[in-house]
Amino acid sequence: MLGISVDSAPANKVFAQQIGVTFPLLSDFERKVSQKYGVLNPKYPVANRTTFVIDKEGIIRHIDKDKEAIDPSGAHNACSRLEHEKAAEAGKQ
Repeated sequence: MLGISVDSAPANKVFAQQIGVTFPLLSDFERKVSQKYGVLNPKYPVANRTTFVIDKEGIIRHIDKDKEAIDPSGAHNACSRLEHEKAAEAGKQ
């Protein structure tokens, strides 16, 4: 798991310390990643809050936007679902 913010790396470090983030929080200060994922707000130089669950093959499996992205339960449920699917697939082999 990792987070990406359009804030600077130093600002992300302070923010992560303030809220106790235990995963990497990367800086997309040039907004390239946000633009490629379609979450860069066209009116302001910020990214809309979005959570993506991406599998090991790089396929987006789940997206939460705006208020939904604040609560991590949607992403957690999607990860659990992927893990169960992976285990079921392994059981068929």
